[in-house]
Amino acid sequence: MKVVAAGKFKAKFLALIDEIARDREPVIITKYGKPVVKVVPVEKSEKQNQKPLKGTVLFLGDVVSPIDEQWEAEV
Repeated sequence: MKVVAAGKFKAKFLALIDEIARDREPVIITKYGKPVVKVVPVEKSEKQNQKPLKGTVLFLGDVVSPIDEQWEAEV
């Protein structure tokens, strides 16, 4: 498991999280030589690949055309 000092982690944060995601290996972050945080990649699941809102929208009609009614703001 890779060990990185907090200062180096801060300076190279974006590159390190890309590396963690790519290699699927956790990284231990140390402060003053002592481990304080473990950064782990997110576990992939089949639900993450699905479209969570698919089928939840209900289409009731034309929402773009004028409604041929005068609004109170237009009076």
